[in-house]
Amino acid sequence: MIHSATLTLQHTLSPIADNNRLRLFSGSANVPLSQEVARYLGMDLGPMVRKRFADGELYIQIQESIRGCDVYLIQPTCHPVNDNLMELLIMIDACRRASARQITAVIPYYGYARADRKTAGRESITAKLVANLIVKAGASRILAMDLHSAQIQGYFDIPFDHVYGSPVILDYLASKQLSDIVVVSPDVGGVARARAFAKKLDDAPLAIIDKRRQAHNVAEVMNVIGDVKGKTAVLVDDMIDTAGTISEAAKILRKEGARQVYACATHAVFSPPAIERLSSGVLEEVIVTNTIPVAEQDRFKQLTMLSVANVLGETIWRVHEDSSVSSMFR
Repeated sequence: MIHSATLTLQHTLSPIADNNRLRLFSGSANVPLSQEVARYLGMDLGPMVRKRFADGELYIQIQESIRGCDVYLIQPTCHPVNDNLMELLIMIDACRRASARQITAVIPYYGYARADRKTAGRESITAKLVANLIVKAGASRILAMDLHSAQIQGYFDIPFDHVYGSPVILDYLASKQLSDIVVVSPDVGGVARARAFAKKLDDAPLAIIDKRRQAHNVAEVMNVIGDVKGKTAVLVDDMIDTAGTISEAAKILRKEGARQVYACATHAVFSPPAIERLSSGVLEEVIVTNTIPVAEQDRFKQLTMLSVANVLGETIWRVHEDSSVSSMFR
């Protein structure tokens, strides 16, 4: 079940003044989220033909005039990553060739973001490669949520609005009235994210997991920096992929005396064997958002999904009205 966010976004703007120029389209990656965004904006998703040729090639046609319009294309590049990325590129190209005035790629989850720099010889920086592809396809603006690395914004030479799912998660945690909270970063690289999260939780104390990674998707947890004994530990990350990091972190937090352990992440990537690890009982609750759809058969009793449709819808509203986006998160 997806919980509607109780986060209240205050409209300080008049209704969209030039609604005839605003168009909203959805890729196939997360149609339910796109529909929620459309409902928030009080409009319908634009009509589109999407089909495949016998060899798997994608065909897309926009089925209404968008000449001179501001077009917003909602498409997270989640599993199947290559198909969804290619679909986004084709959608952008179709809109550019249809003479859209401005094309905004709304990417709730930005895939290929983990390779954001070279850590060894002869590696590709895929985060930059994807940025180049999106810009070359014809996007004039990007709207993304909780990038794996904030520096990815700098890979684009077009306007970039980076928004966050944390207000929705924080609002939900506040409703649970947890006591003696300590916010835990599952690795050193996530300290800035965890610190910002802790500040919003009445300056909760911070702990860090010292982790040594032996290979991709394999994590070895070593020890905890900080006091978690007798406390409610809240693990904070941008994504949960195979859940190796989160599950190992939860185990060592319990070993160090944490009373309860919660996991919070914006993106529920959930590659196997994530479901088995997360539902094993080491976590009281796994709190994620619906930037990535989770199939019904992959839901488990500890899972709570929160909707970020209001955040994305409000951001689209403000971008279209040339209003401040950053003020939403102050």
